[in-house]
Amino acid sequence: MFDLSKRGRLIRRGLASRKTRRRRARSELLRKLEYAPYAKVAIFAIFAGGLAFLVFSGQQAEPTKNFVIALLVLATAITQLWINQPKSFAQNSRILLVFGVILVQLAVTKLLLVLFNSGNYRFLKPEMAGLITPYAFAPLVLSVLLGRQHGLYAAFFVSLWSSMLFGPIDAPLLITSLISGFTAVSLTLQVRRRSKLIRAGFGVGLAIWLLSLTFGLIGPINWFYPTANDWGMIGVQSALAIGNGIITATIVGGALPMLENVFGITTDISWLEASDLNHPLLRRMTIEAPGTYHHSLVVANLAEAAAEAIGANATLCRVCSYFHDVGKLVKPEYFTENMSFERNPHDDLAPSMSALIIIAHVKEGVDLALKHRLNQRIIDIIQEHHGTSLVRYFYQRALQQHEDARAGGKIMKLREDDIPDVHEESFRYSGPKPQTKESAIVSLADTVESASRSLEKPTPQKIETLVNELLEERISDRQLDDCDLTLGELKVIAERFRFTLLMMLHSRIAYPKAGHKPASPRDESLHPDVMAATRKPETAPPVSAA
Repeated sequence: MFDLSKRGRLIRRGLASRKTRRRRARSELLRKLEYAPYAKVAIFAIFAGGLAFLVFSGQQAEPTKNFVIALLVLATAITQLWINQPKSFAQNSRILLVFGVILVQLAVTKLLLVLFNSGNYRFLKPEMAGLITPYAFAPLVLSVLLGRQHGLYAAFFVSLWSSMLFGPIDAPLLITSLISGFTAVSLTLQVRRRSKLIRAGFGVGLAIWLLSLTFGLIGPINWFYPTANDWGMIGVQSALAIGNGIITATIVGGALPMLENVFGITTDISWLEASDLNHPLLRRMTIEAPGTYHHSLVVANLAEAAAEAIGANATLCRVCSYFHDVGKLVKPEYFTENMSFERNPHDDLAPSMSALIIIAHVKEGVDLALKHRLNQRIIDIIQEHHGTSLVRYFYQRALQQHEDARAGGKIMKLREDDIPDVHEESFRYSGPKPQTKESAIVSLADTVESASRSLEKPTPQKIETLVNELLEERISDRQLDDCDLTLGELKVIAERFRFTLLMMLHSRIAYPKAGHKPASPRDESLHPDVMAATRKPETAPPVSAA
C-alpha cells in the first residue's frame, strides 16, 4: 500500500514511469511445495494407499502378502529414482507425474481384470482381459514427456505391480507388460510428430499379439488342422491385441497437451508446433526489423546443428533462436543489422546511453514474450543469451572519450574529479548467465553469427580463428560457468559452427552479363591457363551473396 502511494507521487512529479515490467506470476505456495520433503512423503503415502486399495479390492488369495511385496517394490522404485534420476527426485511435480501415471495404469488394469473375471457379462471373457490391458500407457507417457530413462523405469515397475494385483504373481502378464513397455520406449526415442505415436502404438500392438499367441491368449489354434480353427474368434482376438496398442497411443496423444500444461513440460511435438514462423512477433520482425529476423534464422541453423552434434534438444534451440532478439522490435534502428546507410543513430548519443539501449533489448524481449504468453524456456533463453557479457564496442568508445577528456582537462587545468570515471558494470548485461546447454548454445551461436558478418572474404582459416577466439573469450569471461557444457562438447560445438558458417558464407563465381561475347578460342597446342576459369572478368557483376 505504502509503495503504491509512493510510486503514485513519483509519477505525478514526473520522476517515475507509469509502465511496469510484466512478470509471470508464480504462486509462492507452489514454489515451496515443489521442493518440500513433506510433499514427497505425502505423494509416496498416497501411492502406497492406492496400492493397498487395488490389492485388497476383489477376491484374491493372500492379499496381505501381495501388499507387503508391493511395498518392497515401492521402496526399490523410490531408491532407483533417487539414485538414477536425482533431478526428477528433487522436483515433487515430477514425482507426482511419474507415480500418478503409473497409478492410473494400475487402476485401469485392475478394473479390467475385475470386470472380465466377474462373469457378469457374457461378452466379456476372462481370457480377453490380457488382450486389452493398457500395458504401454505409463511407458509411453513418461518416455515422451521425460525421456526414455523414465519410460524404462515406468515399464519395469508398473509391470511388477500389475502382476501382483490379482492373487499370485502372473508371469505371462509380467512378461507381456515388460516387453510391451520396452517396445513402446524404443519406438518413441524422439517423437516430433503425433503420427509417430500411432506408429509406436501399432508396434506395441504387434508385440502384444505375438506374446498373446505365445501364451495361448489367442486361440486355441490347431496348426495341423487349420479348418478346425474358429478363425472369426481368432481374428477378433488379434484385432483386440493390435488395437490395444493403437488405442493406447491415441489416448496418450490426446492426454499429452493437458499433462504438458499441468506439469510445465514441453515436448518436441509442442516445440515443433511453436516453430511456426507465422507467429505475430516473427511477422512483426519481418517488417519492422528484417535484419534481426534474418540474423535469428541463421542463429537457429547454427544452434540446431550444434545441439544435434552433442545430443541436446535441437528443436528447442531452433525455436528459442527465433525469439531470442524480439526485444529489438522496440528500437530496431539502433541495431547494426537494421540500420540504414544514411545515418547511424549512435553518432548522436553518448556511449553509456548507446549501451543502455543495446542492453535494454533483453528486458524488452522478456516483456514482449510475457505479453504473447511464450513458453517459459523461451523467456529464460531471452534473459540468458547475453549472460553478463560486456558491450565491448561502446565500452572501448567510452574509455577513449574518457582519455580524450583527461587530455583536454590537463590543457584546461581541470581537476581529475571533474571527469567522471567509466565503470565496466554499466556496460554489462544484467544476466543471468546461461543455465542450460541449450541456452549456452544459443548464446554462442548468436555471438558467432554476429561476428562472422564482419569478416571480409571469409576463408576456412578466418572462420576457424574467429570461432575459437569467441569461444575462448566466453570461457575466460566465465559466461559458461553455470551451464553443464564440457570442454569436449565445446570442441564439437565449435566444429559444427565452423562447418555451418563455411557452408553459409561460401562464395559463387561471377556470371558474365547477358550478351557478353565469349573470348576467342585458344590454340589447342598451348597449355590451358587453369586460373583463367576463376579470374573475374572486368565487366562481370559482383559475386552473389546468396
